[in-house]
Amino acid sequence: MHNDTSTSAPPTSGGRIRHRKRSNEVIPEDSKANGTRLLVNDKSKYKSMIIRAYSSIWMIGGFVLIIYMGHLYITAMVVVIQIFMAKELFNLLRRAHEDRQLPGFRLLNWHFFFTAMLFVYGRTLSPRLVNTVTSDMVLYRLVSSLIKYHMVICYSLYIAAFMWFILTLKKKMYKYQFGQYAWTHMILIVVFGQSSFAVASIFEGIFWFLLPASLIVINDIAAYFFGFFFGRTPLIKLSPKKTWEGFIGASVTTIISAFLLASIMGRSQWLTCPRKDLSSGWLDCDPGQLFKPDSYSLTGWFPQWFPWKEISILPVQWHVLCLGLFASVIAPFGGFFASGFKRAFKIKDFGDSIPGHGGITDRMDCQMVMAVFAYIYHQSFIVPQSFSIEMILDQILMNLSFDEQQALYMRLGEMLQQGVQGQS
Repeated sequence: MHNDTSTSAPPTSGGRIRHRKRSNEVIPEDSKANGTRLLVNDKSKYKSMIIRAYSSIWMIGGFVLIIYMGHLYITAMVVVIQIFMAKELFNLLRRAHEDRQLPGFRLLNWHFFFTAMLFVYGRTLSPRLVNTVTSDMVLYRLVSSLIKYHMVICYSLYIAAFMWFILTLKKKMYKYQFGQYAWTHMILIVVFGQSSFAVASIFEGIFWFLLPASLIVINDIAAYFFGFFFGRTPLIKLSPKKTWEGFIGASVTTIISAFLLASIMGRSQWLTCPRKDLSSGWLDCDPGQLFKPDSYSLTGWFPQWFPWKEISILPVQWHVLCLGLFASVIAPFGGFFASGFKRAFKIKDFGDSIPGHGGITDRMDCQMVMAVFAYIYHQSFIVPQSFSIEMILDQILMNLSFDEQQALYMRLGEMLQQGVQGQS
């Protein structure tokens, strides 16, 4: 029989044949269709676009309804999203055969997750919880005690899970168990840690949560449509569908949208007022200088027949240009990170819970990066650095018992009385 020697490798010493190791990375077919061909000419893509559009309409509609319902409902939405993201990522490295030999091991992952949730949200929401129960002395004392020992409770839960992990280690399963342990903590840091900044922003004013989240959605939609109709030049190998045309078109659209949306959202007290407690009532506050319009004269810039002689711009509109720039240029790298992650695991999407979009994690990759930046920007450039009466009162309510607050009240009264007598 004739042997085809054109594809065989020369034998090595010992008679074994060595073959070149092939890459196990699957390259999507879409990567072959970027350079010379518009996606709009691919008729099969229209069905995918329609499904994606319908899903987006439903998601945006539900999102608007939750925003209208208020801060607590938005927080609940973020928590639900985090749970679904954790579920998708836990399942990514799950092996059924190993899990059957480790009863209760999957429960351990969720124990770590909910312990982290208790720690982060306990610290974030504790001042609001105290302000909510101040009128009820029994609840106030109970909540004050829980807040005082909050870190002890969380650490005890974590160390119990750590000991549980050590005690359940099995021979020949060490690598899988330690891999799951590291994977769980990576999820807590990269996913839960970043997305939790969104909740902190919600109570600073829905504006600081809604606007950054909206900019990511606008950037994503604009990049999809600009790339669909005009995309020719590949942007990055990690995500072959991304094009320079889509990236640039989305950047311009997002920055303009940021400036215009800030003008609309910034005039609503429901969106701009911070929430100091966990109630759901209407908000009424002084919006501050950032949300009070400044007038700019257009005389001399335009001809006399131009209908507008002046325009009013909110100072916050200049700030959100930074958010728009970040959402356009930096936040997409969260999506590139997720794309590289999926290629490493040879999967198309993290899940299939959203038709046309994939899983929850597929839609939240850029949102997580944006949530961190929005909170840091707000704390660094928007929040006044000096102490305010509200900040001092929050610290008093959180850290002093009722008897200590009474003593402080009496002491302040004496000091003020002495000050008045000294002036007279």
